[in-house]
Amino acid sequence: MERVIHQISDLICKTGESPVWDAVAGAWYWVDIPQRTVWRMDGASGALRSWTTSEMVACIAPRAGGGLVAGMESGLYTLVLGESSSAAETLLCHAGGLGPGLRFNDGRCDRQGRFWAGTMFMDMAAANPAGVLYSHDGAALSAPFVDGLLTQNGLAFAPDSRTMYLSDSHPQRRLVWAFDFDAESGTPSNRRVFADLNQQVGRPDGAAVDADGCYWTCANDAGCLLRFTPSGKLDRRIDLPMLKPSMCAFGGPDMETLLVTSIVSGKPEDARWGGAVITLRPGVKGIADVPFRG
Repeated sequence: MERVIHQISDLICKTGESPVWDAVAGAWYWVDIPQRTVWRMDGASGALRSWTTSEMVACIAPRAGGGLVAGMESGLYTLVLGESSSAAETLLCHAGGLGPGLRFNDGRCDRQGRFWAGTMFMDMAAANPAGVLYSHDGAALSAPFVDGLLTQNGLAFAPDSRTMYLSDSHPQRRLVWAFDFDAESGTPSNRRVFADLNQQVGRPDGAAVDADGCYWTCANDAGCLLRFTPSGKLDRRIDLPMLKPSMCAFGGPDMETLLVTSIVSGKPEDARWGGAVITLRPGVKGIADVPFRG
């Protein structure tokens, strides 16, 4: 079945990431990491606005009561997006694992309102396994739950909160893991390989879970979305016009729209679509994200 793909304006993001639907605001948000920019699109009118930040912001989530929580270069921050062209930033916490050359990368809230975010060494060519995974419960930052990550990515949570997903999108890894997840304590355990993209195509970048519990990953460098069933079976592929899709999120009033960000590849064949932000209707329903409770 051919999917109708809509490009959002003529917007091009150098590294588009972390799309999220805010059901209360009725709006989409995403970021352009190197441009230090947060974007907002009104769900009804399609109107676009943007705000700059003082540091690179890599991952965001809506915050209960308004605004966003964000993973940046020096820690986690809350952001208020007002009339100014710059976001108002308040430090939530520093992270001990951050230092020269590191920043937060992929992040999202679990279904209990904790914000999960991982770190990465920005020079991917160095293949430095300095990345770790944290959570913040609104009161304090956890100790690292996972370490040794090259390029942390792919956070998602099953509809019943019993499984957490995490990927490493570095070319030397290309793995998605599943964990048993204790929703009450917010503790992942029993890590195992869920999907090995060394046996598929691309690198497993940002991800989303649909209402059926299936895991959607952006196959970066392969120009497609891959959907895996809860048992880890690949059951659907949607080809995209851009080479480097970076993250996807379900949203819209009926939760049946998928918004996909992407990265500029610099390759001639990707000149038209690289960095574009698109929407499509994949024929399945997503689940609304829970706002950060902090």
